[in-house]
Amino acid sequence: MTRIVPLVTILPLIAEIDVVGEVECGFVAFSQGKVTVPPVGELLFPRNKGEMHIKYGAIEGDDVFVIKIATGFFDNPSLGLPPFGGCMLVLSQKTGMVEAVLLEEGELTNHRTAAAGAVAAKALAPSSVERIGIIGTGVQARLQADYLTRVLPCRRLDLWGRSRANADQAAGDIARLGYDVEVVDDITTLTNRCQVIVTTTPAHAPLLRADMIAPGTHITAMGSDTEEKQELTPDLVARADVCVVDSLDQSRERGEVYHARKAGVITDSAIVELGAVLSGNATGRTSDDQITIADLTGVAAQDIAIAKAVLAKVVS
Repeated sequence: MTRIVPLVTILPLIAEIDVVGEVECGFVAFSQGKVTVPPVGELLFPRNKGEMHIKYGAIEGDDVFVIKIATGFFDNPSLGLPPFGGCMLVLSQKTGMVEAVLLEEGELTNHRTAAAGAVAAKALAPSSVERIGIIGTGVQARLQADYLTRVLPCRRLDLWGRSRANADQAAGDIARLGYDVEVVDDITTLTNRCQVIVTTTPAHAPLLRADMIAPGTHITAMGSDTEEKQELTPDLVARADVCVVDSLDQSRERGEVYHARKAGVITDSAIVELGAVLSGNATGRTSDDQITIADLTGVAAQDIAIAKAVLAKVVS
């Protein structure tokens, strides 16, 4: 019988799972070639500021495979609705039958995305981080700050957003996680002070340039998950001493590396996958004065990892 698992059941289970560890294992398996991940399915609804992604895949040797449908409709808050939605389908690799429908309404996607940011920071941040910078004021800004508490001891944070009201509200939420938060009025203030910077916006024009970034900075770019989105200029991507992506294949069609490739300033030889760095098969940061960038567009291996972990809790 197919299990229908509602959000009210899923939410408390997330706290019982080592999401960072599960996602890290997913990245390693992906870069070892153990995960079959077809191209992302996508529908864009520009008139309604909306988008839908389908990410799906299977890990070699698993009993199940996962199909994830995720939506983002960014005017929803004005309608009294959350901006994110979706569900995950867990099916048997042996029979093709649907074993579970996780009605996660975007929550598992949001948490696996935040966990990916934590994995990247754990692997690539400099040894001393005095201040974290978050660019953006939405759900992912809050969750990135939350998950960074699990991998970095730093509790001082700068926050920038286009709307001061939204930034102040996000800062209040992040402060409750134990951070000393300051809202800054310009991004340069943030880039001058922060050694780890996370971009979390749906920007269609770059927010960070090469001349804004000091040696030793790590940047995790989370927002550019479609061809149209961009948070970093190509010259910044090209300047990085270490440039990491979650998927080399996906970086050819979306993300910051896609735009840098299109501008002709970076090639495959300058890029490594995060899973390869985690497993020791590729070199990550080797000194504290390097600039490192993680361009994360989201891969199905993350969805498989968190869906399996939740379902294991449900059936236990």
